[in-house]
Amino acid sequence: MTHHRARTLREVYADARREAYGFVASNITTLDIMQGLLDGAAAADSDVVLQIKRDTAAYLGNGDVSAGLSIVDAHLGALADDRGVSAFLNVDHVDADDAEMLDAALASDAPDSIMVDASAAPFEENVARTADVVDRAAALDRDVLVEAELGTIRGTESGETTEEAFYTDPEEAVEFVDRTGCDLLAVSIGTEHGVSAGVDLDLRVDLADDIDAALRDHGFDVPLVIHGSSGLTPEQVSALMETGVCKLNTNTRYQYEAARTACEFYLANADAIVPPEGVADDRATFFADTDWSPEKSTFDPRVVGQDVRDRIAAVYAELAAVAGSAGRRRGAAGSES
Repeated sequence: MTHHRARTLREVYADARREAYGFVASNITTLDIMQGLLDGAAAADSDVVLQIKRDTAAYLGNGDVSAGLSIVDAHLGALADDRGVSAFLNVDHVDADDAEMLDAALASDAPDSIMVDASAAPFEENVARTADVVDRAAALDRDVLVEAELGTIRGTESGETTEEAFYTDPEEAVEFVDRTGCDLLAVSIGTEHGVSAGVDLDLRVDLADDIDAALRDHGFDVPLVIHGSSGLTPEQVSALMETGVCKLNTNTRYQYEAARTACEFYLANADAIVPPEGVADDRATFFADTDWSPEKSTFDPRVVGQDVRDRIAAVYAELAAVAGSAGRRRGAAGSES
């Protein structure tokens, strides 16, 4: 699918670093969430970086990750162009050992960037695995950025739990970027994957600043990435934007907002969907032998789906304002703001 954009993702990140703002890189877990994110981006006059992980690609592709990537690419191209926003796709947290997902991502036209994760491995192995993906991406006939991770982040990601965080060392970051050639570097500064409250985190904004300064001192203009940003306060996000960070990953927040919205809707409308006490639960004939019947205007899944889209759109617009991408839309080619 061809996306008509005024900027490449590389150029968009360069703009963000130069102008000290960032993007809330937002994970897709359902197509309603994706739709809501695009609606929110349009409302906020912001371009958007979307992310997909193996679990979502497999879910959408019914077990086939390549099919899942193709499905997202088709939806994204059509819907983003219709809204006049540039929507970029990052394949998030591809385990360096996951040859199937890595091959699928590199073979697909969908991603603008790929995040290869060998951060749990020793430094030398992380360097080697990352450099290999950088070389493979460089051989493609289009510009695909490679994001890598140095340090480890606590919390649960795709069902895997990491108990202890290891903060990123600035000098190791310089060596890592020098030897791998990665385009973006995810660093560990105290955030957590999964459910966390920013006020309870030992967030080292100063460390992000130190890492960025060390990289710049050695001639590396590499955007920094913070994973596990769900739960950060607006003040924490604003502080990070003053460093070299221009990408904040958010996933859990959207999953909760989608579930919460659906939960509230169905709790409020249960009487229109579930038969009352004393009425036989005769779904096959749609309760033909009773005076009660469910309300199609309520149980149509598109009704709650639209509520989910609207809520996700509102959340993204708020986060875009905090990160500074609101009002900076470059949009589709020929419609630059």
